[in-house]
Amino acid sequence: MFELRLMAPEELVETVSDALDALDALSVSVEDADAQTDAEQALFGEPGMPPPKEGWQRSRVIALFSTEQLAREAAVVLAAQEFFADCRVLGLADVPEQDWVRLTQSQFAPVEVTPEFWIVPTWHEPPLQARQIIRLDPGLAFGTGTHPTTRMCLRWIARRGHPMGQRVLDYGCGSGILAIGAAKFGAGEIDAVDIDEAAVESTRLNAEANGVHLNAGLPEAAAGRYDVVLANILATPLKVLAPLLCDYVVAGGALVLAGILERQADELKLAYAPYASLEVSDSEDGWILMTAKI
Repeated sequence: MFELRLMAPEELVETVSDALDALDALSVSVEDADAQTDAEQALFGEPGMPPPKEGWQRSRVIALFSTEQLAREAAVVLAAQEFFADCRVLGLADVPEQDWVRLTQSQFAPVEVTPEFWIVPTWHEPPLQARQIIRLDPGLAFGTGTHPTTRMCLRWIARRGHPMGQRVLDYGCGSGILAIGAAKFGAGEIDAVDIDEAAVESTRLNAEANGVHLNAGLPEAAAGRYDVVLANILATPLKVLAPLLCDYVVAGGALVLAGILERQADELKLAYAPYASLEVSDSEDGWILMTAKI
């Protein structure tokens, strides 16, 4: 493979990326050209949401091509475009062949939830101290345990445990990791729902791989009241869903919300005030876990 490296201002990143895609690039990535310098810019976004900006003031655009000829042709075609006047070609380089599967796998090590509870990819052996594990590989759906919001929810599950027979709802289940965690710690009937059919299928497959039983489906599959309702989504949809989620919780049950930044705590408390008294139960890397007893 061959790598074509370009420099583009922020306002042209999307145009250049689209052009590279049309020129048969295998992949296109964007980096801050000023990274590791005093001019570096941090772009903060939330999981599952579009990036706040398409690029940086000085963006390095990197495109992979299957052959050197395709990469060189792309550089020539781009240089002839009117929009490319404020861009430039940085260079072309041969990319050594690698075992991409092994390289990708090496980036995903076991994740500690608690000292005895770990999320372990299938290609790793569990740590010796692990007493409970979830087997989960990176996939299409959000929730591999690498994000603080997921870890905080799983920590809450592990520390609380679930008396046999308790009903649990994982609303916005993604990979199903929270529902699987609840099953591992003794929950009875578990419903895991998501608006994304790919997430529902991912949850079913991951539950089967972990030897646990749960009901996965679209949101209308949730029915009745639950002893525990888990929702690791984002602050805005959590506010909209406040009456619905609270109505799913049985009297005396627990509501567990994540996907919330520390600065959003007060607006979540206000949104849920008519239904429940939310409190911050955990925090990690600028994210918080909020819980309430209904």
